[in-house]
Amino acid sequence: MTLEEKIGQLGSRWVGNDMQDEEEVDPEETLNVAPMQDVFAASGTIPLDEASRHGLGHLTRVYGSHPLTAVEGAAEVVRQQHIVLANSRLSIPAVVHEECLTGFTTFGATVYPAAIAWGATFDPDLVERMAAAIGRDMAAVGVHQGLSPVLDVVRDYRWGRVEETIGEDPYLVGLLGAGYVRGLQSAGVIATLKHFAGYSASRGARNHGPVPMGRRELLDIILPTFETAIREAGAESVMNSYSDIDGLPAVADPWLFTELLRDRWGFTGTVVSDYWAVPFLATTHHVAEDMVDAGIQSLTAGIDVELPDTLGFGQELAGRVPEELIDRAVRRLLTQKVSLGLLDAGWTPEKSVAAAAGTDLDSAANRALAREMAEKSIVLLEAGSALPLAAGLGRVAVVGPAAADPRTFMGCYAFPNHVLPRYPQAGLGIDVPTAVDALKSALSGTEVVYEQGCPVIGDDTSGFAAAVALTESADVTVAMVGDLAGLFGHGTSGEGCDAEDLTLPGVQAELIEALLATGKPIVVVVVSGRPYALGSLSSRVAGLVQAFMPGEEGGAAIAGVLTGSVNPGGKLPVQIPRHPGGQPGTYLLPSLGAENTGVSNLDPTPLYAFGHGRSYTTFAVDDLRISATEVPTDGEFTVTVRVRNTGGRAGDEVVQLYLKDLVAQVTRPVKQLTGFVRVGLEAGEARDVTFTVHADRTAFTGRDFSRIVEPGDLDVLVGTSAADLPLTGRVRLTGALRVVGDRDRRLVTPVTVEKV
Repeated sequence: MTLEEKIGQLGSRWVGNDMQDEEEVDPEETLNVAPMQDVFAASGTIPLDEASRHGLGHLTRVYGSHPLTAVEGAAEVVRQQHIVLANSRLSIPAVVHEECLTGFTTFGATVYPAAIAWGATFDPDLVERMAAAIGRDMAAVGVHQGLSPVLDVVRDYRWGRVEETIGEDPYLVGLLGAGYVRGLQSAGVIATLKHFAGYSASRGARNHGPVPMGRRELLDIILPTFETAIREAGAESVMNSYSDIDGLPAVADPWLFTELLRDRWGFTGTVVSDYWAVPFLATTHHVAEDMVDAGIQSLTAGIDVELPDTLGFGQELAGRVPEELIDRAVRRLLTQKVSLGLLDAGWTPEKSVAAAAGTDLDSAANRALAREMAEKSIVLLEAGSALPLAAGLGRVAVVGPAAADPRTFMGCYAFPNHVLPRYPQAGLGIDVPTAVDALKSALSGTEVVYEQGCPVIGDDTSGFAAAVALTESADVTVAMVGDLAGLFGHGTSGEGCDAEDLTLPGVQAELIEALLATGKPIVVVVVSGRPYALGSLSSRVAGLVQAFMPGEEGGAAIAGVLTGSVNPGGKLPVQIPRHPGGQPGTYLLPSLGAENTGVSNLDPTPLYAFGHGRSYTTFAVDDLRISATEVPTDGEFTVTVRVRNTGGRAGDEVVQLYLKDLVAQVTRPVKQLTGFVRVGLEAGEARDVTFTVHADRTAFTGRDFSRIVEPGDLDVLVGTSAADLPLTGRVRLTGALRVVGDRDRRLVTPVTVEKV
């Protein structure tokens, strides 16, 4: 390959990106897609044949930019690939990548629950099955790489992208993220881990904000999710974070992308830049003189391919960087293209999309899986006095903006919220029953009536009176409130939609107060992408349900939980705060941050703890058995408990194991999730659950920044949430302090479930 041809492979082109096309929308409502106006001007008008003159690495979002059918999108893939093949000497096809966080982000494709809902399932196998279905659809239409999963660990609930995360615990996020990777890649589609690393810990939860994080927090909380997905699931691509950590933008950090990711972890895949992250070094971070300088810094750090358009990785790199750096990146990408079959004899663009005509992107099987995901993700916070809704109710009022707007069920990266606001004439592209309609079907013989009350966004209270009148006429009222996802201020959740505090958006909290003032029983369902402060409501409502953006089947799933046809088993992957200030901070805090010690007037105790979730049956967890009270620092022990369904109907319980390090050389979380399993039990049934805990699972970053297993006492805590841990024991780690290697440490706690 010539130098020009090698450099050509490092770039990409987004044909048809109209996310600021003023002909499609009112100019005053033009979507501001990040601070990108300056880079749009530099890339948006370059023809594909010019961009691929020496070859091209990636084609960006051929399906995900306009409302195209699968057949129309396939034709566009063929057209663009032929341009790439014809305009370069070597005729190397491009990798086609798309977003796939809530399903394949394209018109007419199934919208699954948002990632925060995956966390609520506590079910890695279910996430793997979902991702495999997503991957099969993408592979059928010629897509090679998906830009998911998000493995950021929640650090501040106000951040807009909480909905895209799997939760606030690195072990939960890592295991479910690894499940997603296995599923997607089982279909031949490359998974892309993002955002590497620290993005979710921006100061004040401001998108793209600086991250004031020390190396120890990064190593112990943020990075293990990525390490798990790489080592346990073989993830083949990684994408950088936009943020800087302690002043150094991630995209220019060789410690992250070369020393840690490659040299220490042994990652062999490709690193792709987040969209426009390379030129942002010049335009927003101001650590590069221009886009070429930005490209030099990023390539040197270890970025292999620039997305979504070539700005910093252009031909200007020739003579400005050592050619071995270019060779390094090209070798990685071409190796991946070989593994994808793009260089096979006989490969053609037409063959790559041959299955598109017969592919139903929202098949019955997909919808059934979306329903299962939604049902298993819904968290019953409190059944109260009204749930499940009793048979024979005369009139049920349904109030609130989430009850009849199906977009509230979907995340920011779902196609109906991500792209279709610019194409209102296209509709949603899929059938999404509302919660009102689902309740009408579920409550046959009961009159179900609806009033919006207020919108999600804004201060319009003109609908309060009608909502109150409806409530006064009903036996029980279901108030459905929450979020509407959007981009960069055009929603209450999603990318660039950060929150000042954790009050329900708009006037929804005031609407609930007006309903409660009637004295009638009010069931509150929060449909949201982040947790909101519910401390003022929890003791006054007749039932409280949290549904984290449950996707296209969310209406039926919510109706099933409310009526009892579905027995909820979801658990909180994030805490629910008491107060709007939220004391932003997750359960993973040392004692001075997590406990009400009296040294501050602020109580950090959550309203509902991490892992909390109730059921319409009851469970008991007892009979704790620990295999040894003393274990060497390179040994392991087992923890066995018995979980019993003590109620009258089948249900799921999530058994959770936490460890507490009593004395360590640095401060440690008061407790940390070390193992979990979701167990389905018939009424009266019991199972024994055994966790096998290697001493590596207690490792942390010590004072000298080595990862160590330290001798000393550990409390073993088992129960059903971080605040409900009735079973306790103690294990002493004995012997010498041990430094743990990066490539051989145990990352997972195996679990077995046996019938009693």
